[in-house]
Amino acid sequence: MSLSQALDYLEQHRDRFLAELEAFLRIPSVSTTPEHKEDIARAANWVADNLRAIGARNVGVHPTAGHPVVYGELPAAQADAPTVLIYGHYDVQPAEPLELWETPAFEPAVRGERIYARGATDMKGQVMASLKAVEAAAQAGLPVNVKFLVEGEEEIGSPSLAGFIAEHQDLLAADVCLNPDAGMLGPDWPTITYALRGLAYFELRVYGPAHDLHSGVYGGVVHNPAQALAELIAGMHDAHGRVTLPGFYDTVRPLTAEERRALAQLPFDPTAFYLEQTGVPQLWGEPEYTPLERVGARPTLEINGLYSGFIEQGAKTVIPAYAMAKISCRLVPDQHPDDVAEQMRAYLKAHAPATIRWELDVMAGGPPSITDLHTPAVQALAQAMEATWHRQPLYRREGGSIPVVAQMQEILGLDSVLTGFGLPDGNLHAPNENLHLPTWQKGMEALVRFFYQFGQNT
Repeated sequence: MSLSQALDYLEQHRDRFLAELEAFLRIPSVSTTPEHKEDIARAANWVADNLRAIGARNVGVHPTAGHPVVYGELPAAQADAPTVLIYGHYDVQPAEPLELWETPAFEPAVRGERIYARGATDMKGQVMASLKAVEAAAQAGLPVNVKFLVEGEEEIGSPSLAGFIAEHQDLLAADVCLNPDAGMLGPDWPTITYALRGLAYFELRVYGPAHDLHSGVYGGVVHNPAQALAELIAGMHDAHGRVTLPGFYDTVRPLTAEERRALAQLPFDPTAFYLEQTGVPQLWGEPEYTPLERVGARPTLEINGLYSGFIEQGAKTVIPAYAMAKISCRLVPDQHPDDVAEQMRAYLKAHAPATIRWELDVMAGGPPSITDLHTPAVQALAQAMEATWHRQPLYRREGGSIPVVAQMQEILGLDSVLTGFGLPDGNLHAPNENLHLPTWQKGMEALVRFFYQFGQNT
């Protein structure tokens, strides 16, 4: 098995890999709208065909209640090699607003060192990097067994994936999951994401009168549901930004001294970064934690939407019959969404006035995840990145959620190593999404090195 042979193969086929990425990006595999159902099927078959082309066995496009899951596997050159399960998704976000794209969203365009198209960064570019790294390593004899799990519903919350994983546990058995659906902090800063926040999502509805009322005739004797809702959600934080749901912080795993040092070493000023990215006049939140710690390692409660009464142009003097808020909580180890739902109910029971009635719907939930930095897989990826970029990788906690990571842990008992080669200015989910090609090419090199390093470490 020759690492140098595999790296040479990457260099020799660079142009072909880019052409294949462009073909993949031309498929408008938008998962959220039914009019793209045929495109979703086309993208799934495209991944399956690509797996067969690189020598994968047992390739299948597996139907689910939603969009299909693509599976394939490649054996190692040695019988006792460890197994890496590679996760990816072939679906993409809608491209709207179309008028803000400099070139059409599904007509890939290379400008300078970047390729522009919907899905370039999230995550067709990352799927292709994984496929081509495996293809290169396979030419020299794979040092690990590889399995691919590529779904088509990540952008709509992966509603079918947990069931698929539960039904195919033997098929998906592995030593580690490699998930390249994260990213880098900059082209010169290889990054390993070792923790993700979970999610608990609610819709809270507050009801008052049986129907809208004249605000002059009934104002002063009826508690306005919009006001009652505002009072309730305002009380969900204290003056220091801490969430006031009872027991909310009881199980929160504290940051270790090692983690705080690692987060403090990230190569940018987080306060300046968040001010620039958001346009707010001043940051907000728990003062005893840094902005990076608040985003990655502390739980939150956010109001995502509000509705009540007359909201069109002009004036209409009513007391609305009801008010509604969408509320999300981002969770950290060792919180669980079911516990947070009970904490939300306990808060409402304690604070909702008798003048209104309320209903709470739990709309979505997923647990957080965290990976030990000292596992063989994380260490192998760190060594591979250092050999590629000639500097040690950065370690970060991600503020968002990737449901499959927690599902892998809960159902398969499988930890994930998260990385990726998209950059902060890649405009994922936005017009002019793009992928920095030199970073993408280095990413393939790093993945090849990871396979060899992990094969040696285990």
